[in-house]
Amino acid sequence: MLVTLALTQLIVVLDGTIVNMALPQAQQELGLTDSERQWVVTGYALAFGALLLLGGRIADYWGRKRAYLVGMVGFGIASVIGGIAQNGTELILARGLQGVFAALMAPAALALLTMTFPSGRDRNRAFAVFGAVAGAGAGVGMLLGGLLTEAADWRWCLLVNVPVVVIAFIAGAILVTESRAEGENRYDIPGVITVTLGLGSLVYGFTLAEESWTSVGTVGFIAAGVVLLAAFVWIESRVGQPLLPLRIVLDRVRGGAFLLQAIAGSVMIGAMVFLTFHLQIVLGLSPLVAGFATLPLPVVISLCAPLATKVLSTWGPRPLMIGGTLVAAAGLGYLSLITVDGSYVVQVLPALVLLGIGMAMLFIPMQNLALAGVAPHDAGAASATANAAMQIGGSIGLSIFATAYASAIRDASVPGSMDALVDGYSAAFLSAAIAMLVGTVIAIALIRRPKLQAATDAASDASSVDDEAPTGSVPVTSGR
Repeated sequence: MLVTLALTQLIVVLDGTIVNMALPQAQQELGLTDSERQWVVTGYALAFGALLLLGGRIADYWGRKRAYLVGMVGFGIASVIGGIAQNGTELILARGLQGVFAALMAPAALALLTMTFPSGRDRNRAFAVFGAVAGAGAGVGMLLGGLLTEAADWRWCLLVNVPVVVIAFIAGAILVTESRAEGENRYDIPGVITVTLGLGSLVYGFTLAEESWTSVGTVGFIAAGVVLLAAFVWIESRVGQPLLPLRIVLDRVRGGAFLLQAIAGSVMIGAMVFLTFHLQIVLGLSPLVAGFATLPLPVVISLCAPLATKVLSTWGPRPLMIGGTLVAAAGLGYLSLITVDGSYVVQVLPALVLLGIGMAMLFIPMQNLALAGVAPHDAGAASATANAAMQIGGSIGLSIFATAYASAIRDASVPGSMDALVDGYSAAFLSAAIAMLVGTVIAIALIRRPKLQAATDAASDASSVDDEAPTGSVPVTSGR
């Protein structure tokens, strides 16, 4: 059971990054525009993040095993559609469908894990394995994407899901026992509609901003997104069973942690796309070598995370989060200094090391504060919100960074040249560095909980989550 559910978590996380290394080849074969190329990544992250809370509700109300199996089948079908796509539209729609079904099966898998390991040492070990797989998924995705693209074809970055889906479906059908939440269960349909359309409109508006910030389409979609999200907040304050209880996000410290989750997602999902382009197009690395070239980031995060965990209990979250955002901003700022004739060792590797150190300092306290002090019955929604913030942040961040990239390309002395591409990538990295500096301001302004209280709350929350077995959520892990 643990192996089956861990495989599920792996493909959900892995598919957020596996196509990155395949994008240059896919763009050339399918004739994708830069905007369509961006939406291959954005479509998955946006659908996943926007529907994650609803997916948890469906799993609890409709049946966790049923939701898991349906999500698994749907994810497999979407992967096949993407693998045989003949144009950009088909590929983007397939990626969106992957996100939809990932939002259904990921919370169901965690709920089933919770039901299978209700307490004790086995539960702790199971969640440690589950979290470790999630943390490694992003790095594995980049490496596996490069391997499959070079050894076979970019399409296998999607088709590779099929055998995993078949194995997980058969094992799940045999091993999983059905369970669902008891009592009165009602879906917050107005909340689902407004938050999904609002986020989609907002991200699409930022995508249109690549052409012009003042166009009717850009202003209209961004304004519509803001209005719809405001309507979502109004609805959530009045319905009996809200999709997102507002008490979760209105806490100043926890709200700050969610905002920092979104900024971290914008960097880890959004900015890293441009790094893969620089490695392959400018430095001329093969997809496989480019995949290996990104490994220092997850390796440094993994090495620094245990040290950050030890320091957290002494220093508290605020210094770590302020320092982490500053170090990550420094790494991204250094990365923005890339040149056409620069080398990986001099211009890229030091930036990845700095970014990894900063992210480790940020991830550890951020994941604690996201759940610290949450009532047991809100733990699932809080965990799902933290993960949704990461995915939505990645979607919006990628749109904003792509806008900076497009603007730099237009202003280049020789548009379409290698120098113009490097100017575009540099602008994207500089925008990401500015986003991290905004994170520094957020950490200074909102993360004000005393260190002893934060440590106590984090420990108390971990105990509560262990005892109450929240469902309908995805674990917040350092690797994400």
